[in-house]
Amino acid sequence: MSEVRQYLVSSSGQMSLPAAARHRWDLDGGGPVDVVDLGFAVLTLPRGEGRRLLGDLLSRDGHAAFVRSLDGDPELATT
Repeated sequence: MSEVRQYLVSSSGQMSLPAAARHRWDLDGGGPVDVVDLGFAVLTLPRGEGRRLLGDLLSRDGHAAFVRSLDGDPELATT
């Protein structure tokens, strides 16, 4: 799914996972998912994917160090 859709959150905080995602993630009968609160958004992932995703992310300092390591790379030069 590559489009933005809106879903209703109940007064008790419940929300339905779209049918296409339930089918794709084999959750037709229900089951656990991972939820990552990013502060500005809440990301819902198949069970077990949350930790893997967070493990793949660079910290702010790690990203800054990577960008610094590119300094002087002639293939990244701009005109």
